[in-house]
Amino acid sequence: MTNTLDVVFPSPVSRELHVLTLTPFYPTNHDDAVGCFIAEPLAALAESGIRNTVIAVEPVYRMRSRAHVSVPAVEWARYLSLPGGYGLPLAGAFLYARLVNRLRELHRRIKIDLIHAHAPLPCGHTAMLLQAELAIPYVVTVHGLDVFSTVQVRGKAGEWCRRVSQNVFRNAGRVICVSERVREKVLEGGGPSCCTAVVYNGVDPKLFQPVLREPASPVILSIGNLIPTKGHELLLRAVGLLVPEFPSVSWEIIGEGPERGRLYSLAKELRISGHVKFLGRRSRRQVADALSRCTLFALPSRYEGLGCVYLEAMSSGKPAVACRGQGIAEVIRDGWNGFLVDPGNEEELAGIIGGLLHDSARCGQIGKAARSTILQGFTLTQQAESLSRIYRGCAG
Repeated sequence: MTNTLDVVFPSPVSRELHVLTLTPFYPTNHDDAVGCFIAEPLAALAESGIRNTVIAVEPVYRMRSRAHVSVPAVEWARYLSLPGGYGLPLAGAFLYARLVNRLRELHRRIKIDLIHAHAPLPCGHTAMLLQAELAIPYVVTVHGLDVFSTVQVRGKAGEWCRRVSQNVFRNAGRVICVSERVREKVLEGGGPSCCTAVVYNGVDPKLFQPVLREPASPVILSIGNLIPTKGHELLLRAVGLLVPEFPSVSWEIIGEGPERGRLYSLAKELRISGHVKFLGRRSRRQVADALSRCTLFALPSRYEGLGCVYLEAMSSGKPAVACRGQGIAEVIRDGWNGFLVDPGNEEELAGIIGGLLHDSARCGQIGKAARSTILQGFTLTQQAESLSRIYRGCAG
């Protein structure tokens, strides 16, 4: 029988627990969206009796980072690693060497009850080594579908990453997955000895909330890195199909990435450049504002462990259009609180968007159901409660 643990209601809070969080993701002065899913639940965790010491880590070849002014301050730790992913199999060991004396002293002064590592490499590997040295249990969260880093790192280095990650998962008190889709990937390669739990990311419903005003003309919004798997090209072609029927429609794109030039050229080729706006990177507040004033959100990504942007769109009371077979399909009920399309099907995508643009009443109904879904099970408070229960079970 597979050794899994489903998320249930949390136990009552007892004594304060001290958790050391190790993460390669954290909002910086350059981009406050990176790692927002780490920083934003911290206040709710504190209310659940969880004290967090957070160490954000980065390889030495990257520019030094500072935490964004809007989030709790953290300690930054830089570790030795080679660029391009080839140093990833050894990065956890180098990070351990960088931190072990510092954490031994912290543990002596203020007992660390549990380590929460985000991603198996490098932080999960470091946590596993710290467990052996300092006898501190650990849990590890997996945020994406590349659970063994074999998509990011190919060849022999990738196989090394797989073996290290498997050991991390098998020795963890709990492998926390952001969706059932991610959990399937972990168990598929890690085996039944992995003890897993699903904790969906939460949303701040006060930051991402509906507004009453309607845009003067229909606006489709997408938020995501400009990379092939996010499906921007599919949306461009769908917009091309929609423009003759909806000449005032516009598509706003928040995000940066290597695909920008190609997408810009494709928009010109499809003769829809005047309908497409590349907005670049935006702050969390600007993202929330954009979601509040758009007509609908669409991102036909074909490689998503979950996708916080869909949850944020739903919390903003907007219909969200995503792809089947991804983690977000566990949250979106097709046709009730959002829509799901087959990856690569531009006609289906254009048909759903066109139907919503034609029927503003249904668009509003879908948005209300989406907002209700978030309030019932996907807030930061609910995420923190689930994490708190897991922490206490693993630290006990």
